[in-house]
Amino acid sequence: MFGQTTLGASSVSSSASRVFRYEVVGLRQNAETDKNKFDIRRSGSVFITVPYSRMNEEMQRINRLGGRIINILPLNAEAN
Repeated sequence: MFGQTTLGASSVSSSASRVFRYEVVGLRQNAETDKNKFDIRRSGSVFITVPYSRMNEEMQRINRLGGRIINILPLNAEAN
């Protein structure tokens, strides 16, 4: 079948298990964030944990919300 493998879970690539933490400043409340059940503080830093496979989408979302990424840290399995 297309897109499926017969390998077990132990053979999952290292990119599937990598997680990163973004430190973001300058998020603002707008139509996109009004869907959240909480307000966004404009003054403080926000930490967002993102899997490697979603890094690009999350960067675009942060940009749309008016935020600026000031730091990206890789997280290892022991830190979670």
